[in-house]
Amino acid sequence: MVPNPTVFPALPMVYVEAQNLPSHIGIIMDGNGRWAQLRGRERVEGHREGSKAVRRIVRAARRLGIRALTLYAFSEQNWARPDLEVDALMQLLREFLLSERDDILDNGIRLNAIGNLGRLPAVVRTVLDPLRKESAGHEEMTLTLALSYGGREEIANAARELAREVAAGTRSAEDVTEQDLHARMPSLTVGDPDLVIRTGGERRISNFLLYGLAYAELHFSDALWPDFAERDLYEAIASFQGRERRFGLVGKAASPVLAGGEGEPTLGEPPRSEASATLLRLVG
Repeated sequence: MVPNPTVFPALPMVYVEAQNLPSHIGIIMDGNGRWAQLRGRERVEGHREGSKAVRRIVRAARRLGIRALTLYAFSEQNWARPDLEVDALMQLLREFLLSERDDILDNGIRLNAIGNLGRLPAVVRTVLDPLRKESAGHEEMTLTLALSYGGREEIANAARELAREVAAGTRSAEDVTEQDLHARMPSLTVGDPDLVIRTGGERRISNFLLYGLAYAELHFSDALWPDFAERDLYEAIASFQGRERRFGLVGKAASPVLAGGEGEPTLGEPPRSEASATLLRLVG
């Protein structure tokens, strides 16, 4: 007799509204090292699995029609990690760029990079720079890799640029505006992030997109980055779509609610119809 296979309960559907997508999503990809350690493997193996998650999520975002995706791939502080790990990360970055080159070019994706790019080794720059140039005219989606990046460092660089203009007499200090600073932030050329996701169970920002985060919605996932799947992305977007973004203004007045007995209707917002949402994927 053949035993019955284990049957897992089907996961609930995830609905995402087609007309209310975040334009710019940033992701702090955390948990590669812990993923490997939990399996008794070297940290570099976690980073290798993490690169597979990058491919999954970039493809899913492209299918959804997300206009800009910024991935926190390597921070300024990450240079302090052991040399072997840093070297492995740079090699994995090179391999990712080489393997994804055709997909980036064939799918209208513009590849961008932000951060202190001059610190990147030649093995990365010789692949990264030509691909950025080749894809510069693409408009379907902008994929930005934050490499040797820090949010505080980006703000300081923008402030220095404005200070030089003031010193040169091309503008006065009194005329400097928030918009002037914003315009000098490479991370925000695609607009402020609407949604920032952090994986790995941590609840912090870790110096990512600090200036643009002023009114971003935050979503924290317990999934380690190598395990972060399309469904997790959909859940983050669905969570974003369920929030009211007020930008410091007064929100909508709450609708009166009348709690009824079991099975009885309640007064309030009408239920969302299936016609107003798009079913992206059912995982079960």
